[in-house]
Amino acid sequence: QAAQSARRVVITGVPDGLLPDDVMTDILIIHFQMSKNNGGDVEEVTYPTKKKGVAYVTFEDQEVVERVLRKDEHRLEDKRLSRYYPLKVTRYCENVSSFLINLVLLPL
Repeated sequence: QAAQSARRVVITGVPDGLLPDDVMTDILIIHFQMSKNNGGDVEEVTYPTKKKGVAYVTFEDQEVVERVLRKDEHRLEDKRLSRYYPLKVTRYCENVSSFLINLVLLPL
């Protein structure tokens, strides 16, 4: 489980409600497999999630995660979308909620 978490990223900014969920999942897979997006082999995409506009992408290789995170700008583009959508890609963390709570509670 921990190894899988290390190969996962969180995607925010996924356009919600424009296309059927399975179509949006396919578009995300294609985007994150393309070399121009620093991508690689995708093991799994979790979409939709409990939060609107959020998806989880798990890669087969952790090195792909590092490459994807280094890319300056991810633009979700597909002929089925009327325009491109900027995506924010962040490292997946099991304890995101406790991290955020600590961030709020701890003085800077």
